[in-house]
Amino acid sequence: MTGREPSPFRPHRTLQRMYPEVAAGGYTRYDGFVEFYQRVNALLTPDSEVLDFGAGRGNWTDIGISDYHRRLRDLQRIAKKVDGIDVDPVVLENPSLDDAKVMQPGEPLPYADSSYDLIVADHVLEHVSAADAPGVSSELLRVLKPGGWFAARTPNKWGIIGMGARAVPNDLHVRVLDRLQPGRLAEDVFPVQYAMNTRRDLKRLFSSDLWNVSIYGHASEPQYVGRSEAAWRVASFVDRITPPRALPTLMIFVQKKP
Repeated sequence: MTGREPSPFRPHRTLQRMYPEVAAGGYTRYDGFVEFYQRVNALLTPDSEVLDFGAGRGNWTDIGISDYHRRLRDLQRIAKKVDGIDVDPVVLENPSLDDAKVMQPGEPLPYADSSYDLIVADHVLEHVSAADAPGVSSELLRVLKPGGWFAARTPNKWGIIGMGARAVPNDLHVRVLDRLQPGRLAEDVFPVQYAMNTRRDLKRLFSSDLWNVSIYGHASEPQYVGRSEAAWRVASFVDRITPPRALPTLMIFVQKKP
């Protein structure tokens, strides 16, 4: 992987106070990024050909995350090839890809049948419209090799993040996220649709006749409430008493049947 020199990881005060273990390796026991990418890494081999679906600018290469996060996210470190595709032309600048392409929403993927061993979509499915969702799942199935995996991380429509995002009009998302997540670029904020963000919708779109489907909920550190320690403590308590089906994030691992 090439790119700009990454910013050093400096955990903010609330993160340090609530999760002191972050000092040992740069991640907490609830870290959703680590939870997702550890499992993605477990699916990779040196012969794996990977598609990063919704790859974006690859901003993880220069934001202030730990070296351990970067190693997990750098799929080129293990895989034979990592291609990427996005509706935003900024994907052409992504330094973590061997090849990048731009597509229009809803159009077929420009790859041959059975091209990839693994497809990763990290916080992408929430931006797919209801009209495009069936075509997206069909195209993912087509370009995956038999036995290959589709791995996705996305907000749960019925979790606190999903409900909060849907309560805020799309044209106000940039303003709200700028307060809660300072430093996030406006061009990295996209309209949300939530057509692929419930277990029911996912199991309908990824039929058990064609896929082996594994979906589970996860609650990470409450980054979505800003950096107030009081807000973090309240949000963390809510997460701990939330039933598994309503946890904020869905982890999705579906295998194309041989």
